Amino acid sequence: MPIASSLKAPAAALLALWLSGCGSLTMEMPPELARVPSQTPAQWHAPQPHKGQLQELSTWWQQWRDPLMVELIDAAQKVSPSVSAARSQIEQARSTLVSAGAALRPEVSAGASIARSVTRPAIPPSTSQQGNLSLGNPLQPYWELDLFGGNAATRDAAKERLHGTQAQWHDARVAVAAEVASQYLGWRSCDMQALVLGQDMRSRNASSQLTRTLAKAGFQTPANDALAQASAAQGRSNLANQRAQCDGAVKALVALTAWGESALRSRLANVAATTLVPMQADGSIALTSSTLAALQLPSPPSLAVASVPGEVLAQRPDVFKAERELMAVRFDYGAVDVLRQPQVTFAGNIGSLNLLSRGATTGVTTWGVGPLQVTIPIWDWGKHNAALGAAQARYDDAVQSYLGTVRNAVKEVEQALVNLQSAGTRGEDALLTATGYLTSQQAAQALYGAGLGSLPELEETRRVTLQAEQALLALQLEQANAWVALYRAAGGGWQRGAQGPQATVPGQTSAAASP
Repeated sequence: MPIASSLKAPAAALLALWLSGCGSLTMEMPPELARVPSQTPAQWHAPQPHKGQLQELSTWWQQWRDPLMVELIDAAQKVSPSVSAARSQIEQARSTLVSAGAALRPEVSAGASIARSVTRPAIPPSTSQQGNLSLGNPLQPYWELDLFGGNAATRDAAKERLHGTQAQWHDARVAVAAEVASQYLGWRSCDMQALVLGQDMRSRNASSQLTRTLAKAGFQTPANDALAQASAAQGRSNLANQRAQCDGAVKALVALTAWGESALRSRLANVAATTLVPMQADGSIALTSSTLAALQLPSPPSLAVASVPGEVLAQRPDVFKAERELMAVRFDYGAVDVLRQPQVTFAGNIGSLNLLSRGATTGVTTWGVGPLQVTIPIWDWGKHNAALGAAQARYDDAVQSYLGTVRNAVKEVEQALVNLQSAGTRGEDALLTATGYLTSQQAAQALYGAGLGSLPELEETRRVTLQAEQALLALQLEQANAWVALYRAAGGGWQRGAQGPQATVPGQTSAAASP
């Protein structure tokens, strides 16, 4: 319908604003939604390992000098459901952003029709063909002008959430890398524990065979014979239980990486054969006080947090995502706030009509602008105020969530530093304890073999020696896990501004880029 020539001055001004290509008016955030400080401490209170020398996190796994661990991390990240879910969330957020941005521009729809009609007796048969372009769509045949910035605020909120989901994808990859590393290190530690228990079992078997021979000859009492046999049975049981735990660790790695179990066990067997302690022909080890220290888990050369807390936490994906969500909720508040402003809608169309009757064709072009409609909210029985109150509550919740995320990040870094420092401090004493008890046990076993020692004393020495050796290996695993925890607490090498999965550099293997 043609626009009326009697448009009022305000309506004409609004139409001129649209025709001139002006966007929306600037929307100002209310003062109650001020930017929230991160409230991070000024410095770390936990001790810094390696005197604060910081290594590159993005290639940190390669520094462990264990290629199999890097391959397992890479494989797990490719098949991880959490990484896949994070990638899906990125695509959904990107689609939401496109939809929100489209609301700022007029939507154009097209239509076409053809009809044949006959009216008797006055008008001869005719065929009409019609096509048209119009603003909007059949469900909303108009375009709403974003004069007060509500649609722009919705678009900006979608943009912030997209950035947050991209960081979440990195966080998922970091979490998978840390989980696989912990499982793999757990298997390495379990395998070393099995080597120690294997030697312990062989020592117990040798003592039980000697005691049985001496008992038959009358040189040992039946009670000592029973004690020796019980000790040998306990040694076999301990080793069987440890091997079952190692099998469980292998199956966990299979589930994480989707590798075939046979192929994985073959690769793990090659790793186990590279221990620094010389192996005998039967695959066992002859552990002595001089070779005990060679049972070592892989570890990185260094990883420290020399920067102030704010700088370190800025590279944590979860902190960044919480901050982006906080900003998104601010924009959501603005989008609700402008609902109290007048709503301006605009419609228009252009079309062509061809009429064929008695061999003659008549063409008609039609166009229309309007109506330009202004709707002013007057009374909604508190509906807008309720929506604004809900938006304010969501903002307050986002503030607390953001501050809680920051506090949790500080806690995780501090705890990882404390655990790493504690494990390093206790390492030397644990090694001295284990080597000392091992020397004492070997001496007691030599005396017993020569007929000069007591079997109960030998068994007690063997028990405390095994406990000390297991404690040493457990401490090594604790230290390795503290390195992994510090890696994750420091953000895993992610940096602000990093994009999602589409940002992978062409030609770069995902293993080299693994967080």
